[in-house]
Amino acid sequence: MPVASLPEDLAATIDLALAERSRIPAAVSKAVGDGLSDLWFVGAGGSHFTSSHVGAVMDAKNTSVPTFRVNSNEFVYDTPARLGPGSLVVVTSHNGTTPETIKAIETARSRGVRAVLAVSRDPESPLATNADEAFTYNSKHVVSEPTQIFLAQIGHSVLLATGDETKSEHDEALAAYDGLHEAIVSAVAESDENFAAMAAALASQPIIYVLGAGPNEDIARTLSMCYLQEMQWIHSAAYNAGDFFHGAFEVVTEQTPVILYLGEDRSRPISERTRTFIQKYSRQAWLVDLQDLTLPGIPKDYRAEVGALVLGALTSRIAQHFEATTGHSLTERRYMFKVQY
Repeated sequence: MPVASLPEDLAATIDLALAERSRIPAAVSKAVGDGLSDLWFVGAGGSHFTSSHVGAVMDAKNTSVPTFRVNSNEFVYDTPARLGPGSLVVVTSHNGTTPETIKAIETARSRGVRAVLAVSRDPESPLATNADEAFTYNSKHVVSEPTQIFLAQIGHSVLLATGDETKSEHDEALAAYDGLHEAIVSAVAESDENFAAMAAALASQPIIYVLGAGPNEDIARTLSMCYLQEMQWIHSAAYNAGDFFHGAFEVVTEQTPVILYLGEDRSRPISERTRTFIQKYSRQAWLVDLQDLTLPGIPKDYRAEVGALVLGALTSRIAQHFEATTGHSLTERRYMFKVQY
């Protein structure tokens, strides 16, 4: 079957998320004004993975606000001891109906948290209506891009409100995201031939390993778990590109398929080491490398930060090529949304 087109609402959805830039600082300032002690990004599965980008943004700054990323169920059942009235909690769920993430709001309230922000597609969802403030993108098909834009805007707004980022630094950083749509369209055009060959070579393999480091580690998990396993029923496993050398690399032979993400962030040397190994020992080493992309519209100084979102968008494009190769629809499920679990 032919590979699907990019979603028709890609540009409109990205623009909608960018337009909320002016609304987010007020919500964050209120939390800071109440005495901000820490920042939490809470979600499950792919919604949890999308916060890896903002986590990297916060880690790269000399921030005075400790920032944490937690799986929703762990947040509920192994609630962090420091969570309290000074915490800002940001919950994420695409449909806004994930039970454990909704329960995370209740957990936050029970610990006296005064500020809960939600990111989802549906403003009428339980997640959105139970939060103090909701940021929604209204698309069924464009997910990671607007979610990560919202989370990045929240992160940068915290940095600005706490004095860890100047106004000019803040404005410059957020303006860098304005070229995201153009960069994604260009990256897809530059990558489609490689992705088509990748899917043709790997779709029938017994297992596919996916690797990444830094903000790209969870992009690797997204491809492995959310797309290959969930949406294509293909056996896959994802690893941190550094941890790969502490066990997993022993299974690599000339026939072992490995997909490796390489960004331009501080973790790149980790992935470059992995690239050297897999290209030497496997004939099925496939790269998704930010340095291969022109990224028009993205300022040079922000290729690392904004480029991570482009790699996330390319992950869904890889999935579309697998769909075209296997004929297995990305919407087909055995269990999800069909049975009690």
